[in-house]
Amino acid sequence: MSEKHLTDVRFDSFGFSPEIMQGIEDAGFNLCTPIQAEAMPIALDGQDVAGQAHTGTGKTAAFLLATFQHLLTHPPGENRRRNQPRALMLAPTRELAVQIHKDAEVLGRHTGFRLGLVFGGTGYEQQRRQLEEGVDILIGTPGRLIDYFKQHVYNLKAIQVIVLDEADRMFDLGFIKDIRYMLRRCPPPEQRLGMLFSATLSFRVKELAYEHMNNPESITVKDDKITADNVVQTCYMAGNDEKIPLLIGLLKRMDAHRTIVFVNTKRGADRVWGYLEGNGFKAAVLSGDVPQKKRLSLLQQFKTNELPILVATDVAARGLHIPNVTHVINYDLPEDAEDYVHRIGRTARAGASGDAISFACETFSFSLPDIEQYIGHKMPMQPISADLLAEVDPRSRVRMERPRRDDRGRGRGRQGSGRQGSGRGRGGRSRNKAKA
Repeated sequence: MSEKHLTDVRFDSFGFSPEIMQGIEDAGFNLCTPIQAEAMPIALDGQDVAGQAHTGTGKTAAFLLATFQHLLTHPPGENRRRNQPRALMLAPTRELAVQIHKDAEVLGRHTGFRLGLVFGGTGYEQQRRQLEEGVDILIGTPGRLIDYFKQHVYNLKAIQVIVLDEADRMFDLGFIKDIRYMLRRCPPPEQRLGMLFSATLSFRVKELAYEHMNNPESITVKDDKITADNVVQTCYMAGNDEKIPLLIGLLKRMDAHRTIVFVNTKRGADRVWGYLEGNGFKAAVLSGDVPQKKRLSLLQQFKTNELPILVATDVAARGLHIPNVTHVINYDLPEDAEDYVHRIGRTARAGASGDAISFACETFSFSLPDIEQYIGHKMPMQPISADLLAEVDPRSRVRMERPRRDDRGRGRGRQGSGRQGSGRGRGGRSRNKAKA
């Protein structure tokens, strides 16, 4: 983590319990990020927090540590039952829920708290048994959580802490009715600690906060610039027929050992993957219809450098903390300017540096003015010279094998339940985007 990204506030200045300090030391934390330095004192004092900060700034550690300390210093009621969690952490996507759980395992290793992880798409009976056996901290996505709740597998009567992460994304994916459904079944706001974090504290997010929180204190931590200075942004005006040759040409020139290539559709992802595989680049597709176990496996391979390139839809634009991503390539410009910021935020995380390369093509170049207005500056343009365009044989494309349409729904049973938890949005922009 870059020292420029940190404050001079030390974690050991907050009076955390020894069990928590041991986890902080295990994680290698010493100095706080700005959002940690501002949010944790408020939460540790028992005051609700509504925090705004960009992705990759340490929000997860802030709310996890505050949650652990609150639970350690506020014992549960004597009548609390085994299937009553003490803390509820809601995330919009399964990838983000998994990441929160992993961070909680490290930071809370010495606290003795039992962690539960619930999301759609896989592990239905296993997750159900976990809840029946009892957890202290429940982390998950809305759809699968509501599924189990309505079956009375667990209840929310003993909740002492509630966390909403990526609240703006909850609205984008159409989850807000589900969020309100769960919050109304928890103890009243004055009887619990509430923490909400969002990339933007829009009117609708603030309305949610004041409706379901106890006079939360709002904090905003963001730079004057929407995008970080340590992301080197470059754009090429490319014809549609130049994009594959340009992509392969650029990859041959750079050390792309951990690169994410963003496309706008699953079909486009399959096409790009096919040309990469056919021209000597090991890659994998990360999109909404990739089974959850495979998605987690691919992410692990990417993190360990077994897999150098991910071709992804916006399922990977938020919530994934993958260290040392060297390059983000927008093969397609996103149709929403905020998504551009979230995509390039996959690199240059926690003060590191990285490169963001975008192709403004005939199909998606209309997004460029909105993106430039949103980020507050013109995108640096680079010319496409002949030596940048690789010679690509159209026959080199490897075809992606897909299950037959009539086979796709077989064998799902209840594992397909919890549509929100499996990442399918119901409203907003999500209808026109690849399934997250």
